[in-house]
Amino acid sequence: MKSKKITLILILLTLLSIPLFSSTVGVPTEMADLVIQIGFIIIIAKISGIIFTRLKMPAVLGELIAGVIIGPHFLGSISFPGFQHGLFPLITHGNLPVSSELYAIATIASILLLFVAGMETDLALFLKFSIKGSIIGVSGVIASFALGAITTAVWFGKPFMDPTCLFMGVLSTATSVGITARIFSDHKKMDTPEGVTILSAAVIDDVIGIILLAIVIGITGVSSSIEGASIDWKVILMIGIKAISVWLGATIIGMLLASRISRFLKIFKSVSAFSMIALALGFLLAGLFEKEGLAMIIGAYVMGLTLSKTDIAFVIQDEIHSIYNFFVPVFFCVMGMMVNLHNLFSFEVLIFGSLFSALAIIAKLIGCGTPALFLNFNFLGSLRIGMGMVPRGEVALIIAGIGLSSGRLNPTMFSISIFMTLLTTLLPPPLISLLIKNPKKGTKKDVKGFDSTIIEYSFPSGEVRELIVSKILSSIENEGFFVNKVEMDQPVFHMRKDAVFFSMNYDEQKIYFNSDKSDVSFIKTVVYESILSIHDVINKLKSLAKPDDMRKDLVSDNSRIEFNVFKVITKDTIKTNLTGETKDEIIRELIQILADQNLIEDQIEVYDSVMERENAMSTGMQFGIALPHGKTHTGVSQMVAALGVKKKGIDFDSLDGEPSKIFVLLISNKSNANPHIQFLSAISSILNFEDAREKILSSNSAEEIWDVLNEYHKGNSK
Repeated sequence: MKSKKITLILILLTLLSIPLFSSTVGVPTEMADLVIQIGFIIIIAKISGIIFTRLKMPAVLGELIAGVIIGPHFLGSISFPGFQHGLFPLITHGNLPVSSELYAIATIASILLLFVAGMETDLALFLKFSIKGSIIGVSGVIASFALGAITTAVWFGKPFMDPTCLFMGVLSTATSVGITARIFSDHKKMDTPEGVTILSAAVIDDVIGIILLAIVIGITGVSSSIEGASIDWKVILMIGIKAISVWLGATIIGMLLASRISRFLKIFKSVSAFSMIALALGFLLAGLFEKEGLAMIIGAYVMGLTLSKTDIAFVIQDEIHSIYNFFVPVFFCVMGMMVNLHNLFSFEVLIFGSLFSALAIIAKLIGCGTPALFLNFNFLGSLRIGMGMVPRGEVALIIAGIGLSSGRLNPTMFSISIFMTLLTTLLPPPLISLLIKNPKKGTKKDVKGFDSTIIEYSFPSGEVRELIVSKILSSIENEGFFVNKVEMDQPVFHMRKDAVFFSMNYDEQKIYFNSDKSDVSFIKTVVYESILSIHDVINKLKSLAKPDDMRKDLVSDNSRIEFNVFKVITKDTIKTNLTGETKDEIIRELIQILADQNLIEDQIEVYDSVMERENAMSTGMQFGIALPHGKTHTGVSQMVAALGVKKKGIDFDSLDGEPSKIFVLLISNKSNANPHIQFLSAISSILNFEDAREKILSSNSAEEIWDVLNEYHKGNSK
């Protein structure tokens, strides 16, 4: 984590030094302005992304809209003290309304975005479903490009080969499959024929779209076609051949050298070091592609694609995650800042934008859905595939940004591009969800499943499962595997070494492995050896540790009281006259105190968690103190505690054999970070004072007990 932060700071400082090389006049002011701009953009973009996520909409939309609002065409150019022309002044010269330094950072973000997109490409999935995916992807690209370019040409009276028409055609082909994948994943439908086909088709879609972009950039660079003179198809053909050759050649070379590149990176040992060098290779290739007249994002994608088949792909993604989270929201926000609100809400943009967006949706529905009808999908399945390919997103925005910065798209056409991206990202998700919820199959005939299997192991408790998981991960890493943790509802671990890949996830008492059938024996051996190793460790611990002696130490020291117990215990959760006569009754009574205050969501789960701890070892201490506690998944949402007194005491299996009289029940949530141990330590330290115990036992109200706790907490905290 520390290395990630240092890397991020170094990159940020490097980027912020750009103005130093542009001019010696006013450099301090320009530097300060850029620093403030970036800080402001990150804060606004993150807040907007979180808001849209909670509204069940893509975070990218929030970041994009935030950019429109704070951009130079709206609030950004409003003057206020210290910023005479606004925080984001409108740049009137050139093709961009924002500063070149700010756009440079957005360009770097676009390279990073495509580099990661390349690494996330599942080549194995693509090859397995390459035939269906190729047919659907190619068909969708052809329909989208043709309809986008022709519509623009007809509406504005331009020739089909005009740069604007070609660019509008290219950005129509883009597919933001991440949105669709998230929806399918949420509905547990990612491994359905439709889900897998969409993913494989999206790979083809992205590849062809990127090649088209390279060709279009080359074509629009030919002066004769720009000026409207006769088209030299021989020149255009050579441009196309060059673009495809460079892309295909680089990709093939990358695939052939992938293992060698991986070995080279591993020389640096440190994950942080080789991840940064991998990213540097992405930037180098991006620059070389730009030198060859192709877009930088194409080179970045090729390098990411090369690394995607290596065993270090996941750890590289994880390592550069913080950098990605820094740059990418800045990119979307800057793209939004370049939108002219006057143009966006102009009659021309609204009318043509609506038509263009509608045709963009229809093009994917027909272009991708129609061939699916001939590939074993019925009408419902074809509709799911067609709608799943509709969302546009980051790639469309990158293409639009390239078009605007190069002058191939004017501000009006850029606004239309943003308008289309917004509509095609907002409208499809609810429709996709509706189609997925339909229980009917999407195929005409049943499809044979993958050559993979799920291995399941059950354990008696969450604690045991947690111990086994830790040992398995350690064993896997010792075997030379790279392990990447993906945070979802439950953590998922991806393990990879050379061509071997499998994943592991778990719930409260079970561990699940998803792997190829050929790797089942290896996984079973790892689990068996891990359990055996833990068994040996436990036997050794039995001869070394004396739990009863350690339990005595918990209330034998006058330690510093750092944790504020009043964050958890309240006057409403204190009871002076417990009525229970047994351990079970006392625990249930304490739980009921919390339930009466609406602090417990599942009393049964809370009780089971406390008794699980009691069965392992009694929490009856000495000096008449008992500290029953437990952790649950859904029993409570936050850490809660109750304190009760039974003056005559009951048998609680205490260390000194004496009746327990003061009881403190603590419950916390397993999924959240809670100061569980800190609370137990703090309350034990307070109750360790004999005077404190005597005052509590002689108290007649919750307020008096509260005052005693407060007195000893203040007197001993440091």
